[in-house]
Amino acid sequence: MGEAQTESEPHIPVLLAPILERVSVGGTWLDGTFGAGGYTRALLDAGAERVIAVDQDPEVFERAAAWAGKYGDRLALTRGNFADLDTLAAEQGAPLLDGVVLDIGVSSMQIDQAERGFSFAKDGPLDMRMAQAGPSAADLVNDLPEARLADVLHQFGEERAARRIARAIVHDRKAEPFTTTRQLAGLIERILPRPKPGQPHPATRSFQALRIAVNDELGALARGLLAAERALKPGGVLAVVTFHSLEDRIVKRYLREASGSAAKGSRYAPEVAADTPRFTLITRKAVEADEAEVAANPRARSARLRMATRTDAPALQMDPAALGLPKLVLTSGIK
Repeated sequence: MGEAQTESEPHIPVLLAPILERVSVGGTWLDGTFGAGGYTRALLDAGAERVIAVDQDPEVFERAAAWAGKYGDRLALTRGNFADLDTLAAEQGAPLLDGVVLDIGVSSMQIDQAERGFSFAKDGPLDMRMAQAGPSAADLVNDLPEARLADVLHQFGEERAARRIARAIVHDRKAEPFTTTRQLAGLIERILPRPKPGQPHPATRSFQALRIAVNDELGALARGLLAAERALKPGGVLAVVTFHSLEDRIVKRYLREASGSAAKGSRYAPEVAADTPRFTLITRKAVEADEAEVAANPRARSARLRMATRTDAPALQMDPAALGLPKLVLTSGIK
């Protein structure tokens, strides 16, 4: 989430007001990125009959215990990955949904926990696993070949100095493996120029890249969009909030194709026969936070919201390559 790495305020749901202003909330919704429960509570308070709250982090449900009970059976806390949201919804007795909301990325709660290893600003174990299972960031940093590590930093972090950083990591790990966030951030600070005032910390892109790789965030986003298409009933709403260009690009391309508003060809490329649109766009351009929201919640500065309404056209399976996913996602070649 870029700038969110340095924020320490409590997690506040971003671009919530624009979502509620554009749709009438009712029926059964699925919050695929539950976190602190901000979207879930707002949906329930706005009139949703039921919300299926999904998260892969087991700690979020422990924190919700203090308030979740007041909603009774209107709230279903479900551990899982939103990439499988259609299956998770069906398991909760809701094969068709009235709405899906996704807030992509890592929450400020996770960043603020040094022991989770997401932040270069807080010394802790080099972990970054949202689900607290599987290979960690330390595993990738210590085990990946230099070329593959450079690919991760470049494709997932858009880091221009990826090869230089990967080369330095491989050199230093021969003497001592990387185990903490401070070790890695210190190496990057050492080999990259000191940022000018207003510029992000030099480790920002590398930490973003490792987090995305560890959690397969872009692959999960693509699968989650397709799962939402299968799960939403005609008239159902899809709302997705993203925090950096890689995520927003995937959502934008998906909705353009699914709504039939993608480019129709040119004199150099024949027009492709269009399928019946599966979505109607609610927001033709990404919605950004206004000045008041950014002032109240700096995390909203980089947020982008895109929304669409499901039609009655049959769900289709898209080629992930059409969504602009990095090659590492398409080839499953991260590890």
